[in-house]
Amino acid sequence: MENYSDTLATLGHPQRLAVFRLLMRRYPDRVRAGEVAEALAIKPSTLSTYLAALQRAGLVSQHRDGTALLYTVQMANVQNLLDYMFLDCCRGRPELCMPLTTGTPAMSDRKYNVLFICTGNSARSIFAETLLRQLGGDRFNAYSAGTNPYSRLNPFALKVLEDKGHDVTILRSKHVSEFSGPDAPPLDFVFTVCNQAANEECPAWEGQPVSGHWGMPDPVKVEGTDAEKSLAFQHAYGALKRRIQAFIALPVESLDRIALQSEVDRIGRISNEETA
Repeated sequence: MENYSDTLATLGHPQRLAVFRLLMRRYPDRVRAGEVAEALAIKPSTLSTYLAALQRAGLVSQHRDGTALLYTVQMANVQNLLDYMFLDCCRGRPELCMPLTTGTPAMSDRKYNVLFICTGNSARSIFAETLLRQLGGDRFNAYSAGTNPYSRLNPFALKVLEDKGHDVTILRSKHVSEFSGPDAPPLDFVFTVCNQAANEECPAWEGQPVSGHWGMPDPVKVEGTDAEKSLAFQHAYGALKRRIQAFIALPVESLDRIALQSEVDRIGRISNEETA
């Protein structure tokens, strides 16, 4: 990636940029080409051309899973590009490129505000909110929301939480719009816990919170007996508990932003099968 002008020209195409941005939101996931095409309403043949251009630019890598092709961001090359922009174009002046500099989320006098997002805010994000409130409530304020404006809490999810001894009376389904604007809490972390929400085009959050994608299968979509459905919700709860435990174990106060982002991405790679 020595010729950065060519790399920037590749990203100069609106739809190639949209593909790259989606893969960035889904990092560290490897995303199927078909899912990218569906999320962005791009013809498969056209998407193939865009992905090939991003690969030639060193921004994206391709992986094969059986007959499927999966794509992920080449983060080391992306970081090199950002370093070039900061050191060469901005001449290393933090006052010009402050968003790219390191630093800790400065919150010495308050708790860290964490928002979990999924499409419906009916199960996975509700699990994450509840778990963080219970396991890390002394250091974190936990919130959750959905991108679907009309939703309700899933009864299977509520049953799992009740069986685990959680108070469900304080829970409600919320829309992400509640967490924007002057009256919203300042967010320090924003995590998407479903792929569909991460695929959606959303404006950047004010204050530039540390963000991460902790996607996992949607238990709501599982078909079968009530016992089989309940088991899917149990697995989702366990997988999220493992990630929440890893998150609250981080020495957040002593990590700079780059190190913190790296740890958040590492947690996103914890297997969904390794339930707690």
